[in-house]
Amino acid sequence: MNDVRDRSHRLNRATGIARHGRLRHRNPVGTAMKVLSGVAAVALVSTASVAAIAAKQVTDDFGDGVAIQGQPAQPAKGPAALSSYQGGFNMLVVGTDNDPEQGTAYGERDATLNDVNILLHVSADHTNATAVSIPRDLVTPIPACRKQDGSGTTPAMAAQPINSAWGEGGLNCVVQTVQGLTGLDVQYSAAVSFQGVIEMSNAIGGVPVCVAQPIHDRYTGLDLPQGTSTLQGDQALAFLRSRHGVGDGSDLGRISSQQAFLSSLLRTVKSNDTLTSPPTLYKLARAAASNMQLSQSLNDAGTMVEMGRALQDLPLAQVNFVQYPGTTGGAGVYSGKVQPSAELAAQLFAKIRADQSFSLGADSTGIGAERAAGAGSAAGTSAAGSAAGSSAAGASAGTAAGAGSASAAGGSAAGAGSGTGASGAGAAAGAGSGTGTGAGASGAGAAAGSGADLGTDGAGLGTDGASAGGASAPASSPAATAPAETLDGLQGQSADEQTCSKAFGS
Repeated sequence: MNDVRDRSHRLNRATGIARHGRLRHRNPVGTAMKVLSGVAAVALVSTASVAAIAAKQVTDDFGDGVAIQGQPAQPAKGPAALSSYQGGFNMLVVGTDNDPEQGTAYGERDATLNDVNILLHVSADHTNATAVSIPRDLVTPIPACRKQDGSGTTPAMAAQPINSAWGEGGLNCVVQTVQGLTGLDVQYSAAVSFQGVIEMSNAIGGVPVCVAQPIHDRYTGLDLPQGTSTLQGDQALAFLRSRHGVGDGSDLGRISSQQAFLSSLLRTVKSNDTLTSPPTLYKLARAAASNMQLSQSLNDAGTMVEMGRALQDLPLAQVNFVQYPGTTGGAGVYSGKVQPSAELAAQLFAKIRADQSFSLGADSTGIGAERAAGAGSAAGTSAAGSAAGSSAAGASAGTAAGAGSASAAGGSAAGAGSGTGASGAGAAAGAGSGTGTGAGASGAGAAAGSGADLGTDGAGLGTDGASAGGASAPASSPAATAPAETLDGLQGQSADEQTCSKAFGS
């Protein structure tokens, strides 16, 4: 028996024209609702189609990925998810100075060096993150690594500058070296060349960068006036490459300048909804797939989008950009290089492994950057727009005093908090609506800082509300407890601090 019924007769009846009686008058409201429903349906279908096409395009852009020793085989590729990454992760971003496609545009090069090595750690509860810049001249052991051409294994070396690891075994060898140096498991890694930096900065749409004095670097072609300029493309690359134009002309000065750029980059993508916009995340994922060499674990659009969305709720004040601790002026294998400061490095990575937030000491910006004139921590405001550390909407008197900062984590705190809000160096991180007193009223009930707080910490009283910033932080979370410990001696800055690059010799 055929289960498929002939419905053609229904269609004929439905479309027939009445020959007797009067046609019913159409209800204008009902007609309008039907039209709107039809438009909405078309919009939903169109959006889904565009998302599917974008996901397919991103997936097609991915190559095979780089096999990393100790990591599982390449995952099955699928459409990008719209949820946040679950748990914490470590990701290594490597900047190389050579690319077959760049020709001699940046000078003749007979080898490829990993001159930029940034290890990003995001805590399991997504309340804090640390990006560690490892100086290219830091001397460290380099393990035996598989050669990139598969012809064998390179011998282990006891003490070499870390930027020689790429030449021993490509991205895999850099990952193995960084894991040995830090004691952390690096689950994800990516390498970007000069051209990749240009394309990624174009995809973001430019990053505002402050320079304290005019910068002129004839080696990179960088020419910036004093003040703030929005950089992308070749100019962004020139800024990130500039060594002779900033600080003392060293790689350590360049790292400080790069951290000012990266802090501004994070403020930019959090304030313009980049991390909450799937189309924009697709665009960035596609730019990354086309211009970066990715580990097999990262060679998937879904994973990349999930990781991007995990960053959207991070309070800016709880994101630190730091330099791997080291000293110069050593002898022997450390002559002209950077010698690791073992004790301070142990303190830093103990905090990272424990997912604990920390603050940086005074004058921590390093030799290539300085705090913007008249600004504490981002002038006491967040990049998302909460004003002077106070609640941007609602009757709040909980402003942060001193060098306080407020981070709305994706949205201004719409709260009715009240209190003294005085904190020596406090930081309030809010997202949603809520009440609280003490070191700035925290909309999500998450207050953190370092200094003498005059009042209760305002933790645990916030509610989720209608803010796009995210859910309330539980009272037991790192952001809701006592002020974070200060790690003196580290160089770097938190993402909510507005800093300016210093011109060479200034």
